[in-house]
Amino acid sequence: MVMVDLITKKRNGEALSKEEIDFFVKGYTEGTIPDYQASALLMAIYFQKMNPEETAYLTEAMMHSGKVVDLSEIKGIKVDKHSTGGVGDKTTIALGAMVAACGVPVAKMSGRGLGHTGGTIDKLESFEGFSVELSIEDFIHNVNEIKLAVIGQTHDLAPADKKLYALRDVTATIDNMSLIAGSIMSKKLAAGADAILLDVKTGSGAFMKELNDSFELAKEMVAIGSNMKKNTIAVITDMDQPLGCAVGNSLEVKEAIDTLKGNGPKDFTELCYTLGAYMLMLAEKAATYDEAYKKIEETITSGRALETFKNFIEVQGGNSSYVDDIELLPKANYVTTISSEEDGYIHRILAETVGLSALLLGAGRENKESIIDLAVGIKLNKKVGDRVSKGEILAEIHYNDEGRLKEAIAKLKSAYEIHTTPVEKRPLIYGYVKEDEVKKFN
Repeated sequence: MVMVDLITKKRNGEALSKEEIDFFVKGYTEGTIPDYQASALLMAIYFQKMNPEETAYLTEAMMHSGKVVDLSEIKGIKVDKHSTGGVGDKTTIALGAMVAACGVPVAKMSGRGLGHTGGTIDKLESFEGFSVELSIEDFIHNVNEIKLAVIGQTHDLAPADKKLYALRDVTATIDNMSLIAGSIMSKKLAAGADAILLDVKTGSGAFMKELNDSFELAKEMVAIGSNMKKNTIAVITDMDQPLGCAVGNSLEVKEAIDTLKGNGPKDFTELCYTLGAYMLMLAEKAATYDEAYKKIEETITSGRALETFKNFIEVQGGNSSYVDDIELLPKANYVTTISSEEDGYIHRILAETVGLSALLLGAGRENKESIIDLAVGIKLNKKVGDRVSKGEILAEIHYNDEGRLKEAIAKLKSAYEIHTTPVEKRPLIYGYVKEDEVKKFN
């Protein structure tokens, strides 16, 4: 097999066979296919696209390019959850405890963030002593004992995806549905879960800005999961404004704990309940969505989710007393505010712009060498649709370093759009995609 033949075939709009895609992924991962030829094929794919079979072959090849985790020793149906990312998305921290409290094993492989704020692991390291450096044996043991564990993604998990993504990033071939879907699903499938729930974000703070594109991505990923014999559901959710009120690592952890105590922001709480209900259905712990939703709610009212979360933090070496007293979590030295310059209603809070403001404060990584400040970030006092008066506080800025504070403040102010007329709030949940059903709520 010759690489130039594959490039020519795809350039001409023909479908690649499984053998051809396997040849490409294996050769590029091992270094026998050079960057320039891989780039040419990626560009051909970008313009000519891939059909569902090709997308499934690509995903499977990337999945098997490294180690596929064996979680068969974990009892029960293991449901993984993946979010396509956003601003203020601390969902895994609260949701994992809710689902685990219902008896569903949550064996989560997470990463660190490169962007607005840290990833799930960075956020959890707000707890003194918390560690994700578990052996697979301890990881499996913890899930069997308390139903919840988080471990760092290993370097040998879908290495082809890491290498191809880096190449796509510098060759303007990121924005292709098949390549995006294959990248996400290859890692999820290699992580060993029995079923997968996908939280596909849409809006200004999401990878997919347009609703139709978000549904198309959801369909691609669900089709891949189905082709790989994994029960997969995608829920399309709003990310046009930040999720909840907190943006920043320890601030988001505090908000997740408040939610487990029954005091979380309405939108974040609703999202956790919704995603949790679908996860229970995937795990066959409920026959209907309404039944599943009530079971998730009960983990909060009974206190079981909070207790599960405390056990999880303690078992992984963290100081669980922080759960009882969230003021022990990292706290910024200084807090300033921005206020409304007019009377009116908040029409927009651009999520991505808020995220970039948090990044300027040090809440995220601008490159792999950046050191995250876990204490800094932003707390929104008002959300879209709220009425505000001139001089009323819109948001708090928690900071330790004044170096880029003025820039961060200016960036945050530019995220707000205020008008004199009321505005209709965007839905939180737009619909879902299953193997045999696409449901749009609006």
